[in-house]
Amino acid sequence: MIKDKSIFIKNIYYMLSYAFQILKQSNYEEVASEKFENAQDLFAAILSKGIAQQLKQGLYREYITKNETLSVMRGKLDMPETIRNRIQRKQKLACEFDELSENNLLNQILKTTIHYLLIDDGVDIERKVALKKLLVFFDGIEQMEPSEIPWSRIHYQRNSKNYELLINICYFVLDGMLQTTEKGEYKMVAVSDEHMSRLYEKFILEYYHQHHTYLTEVKAGQVKWDLVGDIAESMIRFLPIMQTDIMLRLKEKILIIDAKYYGQTLQKQFDKYTLHSGNVYQIFTYVKNQDKDNTGNVAGILLYAKTDEDITPDCMFNMGGNQIGAKTLDLNKDFSLIAAQLDKIAEDYFGKNI
Repeated sequence: MIKDKSIFIKNIYYMLSYAFQILKQSNYEEVASEKFENAQDLFAAILSKGIAQQLKQGLYREYITKNETLSVMRGKLDMPETIRNRIQRKQKLACEFDELSENNLLNQILKTTIHYLLIDDGVDIERKVALKKLLVFFDGIEQMEPSEIPWSRIHYQRNSKNYELLINICYFVLDGMLQTTEKGEYKMVAVSDEHMSRLYEKFILEYYHQHHTYLTEVKAGQVKWDLVGDIAESMIRFLPIMQTDIMLRLKEKILIIDAKYYGQTLQKQFDKYTLHSGNVYQIFTYVKNQDKDNTGNVAGILLYAKTDEDITPDCMFNMGGNQIGAKTLDLNKDFSLIAAQLDKIAEDYFGKNI
């Protein structure tokens, strides 16, 4: 998909730095100045810095329920097991108690990710040395099978908030890059489009939030259906939720951006290349329902990440009084040019003298 991988990989770092502000802290400065040939090498660099920083503060601990046979009472008594001990003439008490432990899901994910980065050829030897030094501190922590990690169960508390970036990096590696071979082993591949799509959306949203502070509102908002007449709430729930990726507002003007990260931008039919019809219908629906008074003050853009296709969409149309179109963001360029493209999109719609 991308011709110059080294530049593209560096742009993943910039995108992550917008999605996770912690990357802009001083301990990640060395990562920002390096060049990377592979995504896994970038992720290894971020993890080695982030985990080292976390170790200075101490690994996250949480209460884990344990069952042990002890000489003295601790926690709650497990009566059935204690009776079995007495029958076997063991003068021990079966106890159930909670104990603060580092052997929890968050640290298990970190250890598992380190393991797979260490055996991958795409990680630089210096990065592997740094990760091996960190692995010593995970001696009492269990390693997991990547396919069995319950990602949906992960939640962060006040004392584990620093783990959010680290676990998201692990998610990119273990869920987005690691694939099972025919022999049942694992190998690292390119980051999946699904995972990059989510990062792409969040990056664009945060870019406008940080650099276009003149805007009245920057959010990923929902568009309400412009329904006529009294309709029961029980019926409305059958309509799909219209969730925008990025919604920019300046006073009465609104620009809805739908971020699209695909392997192919265009569809081909009868030797003719066109935008994906579903994408066009989607952005058109968002715009027309948002502009229920037909003011023309709402516009919509499909913002595609550039692929290696020769044709790249860059067009705007007046559809029923609203500006709707498609543009392409080239992630294979220097980041300053990417930023300029995003700035121009806002300036073209809201005005250059803002």
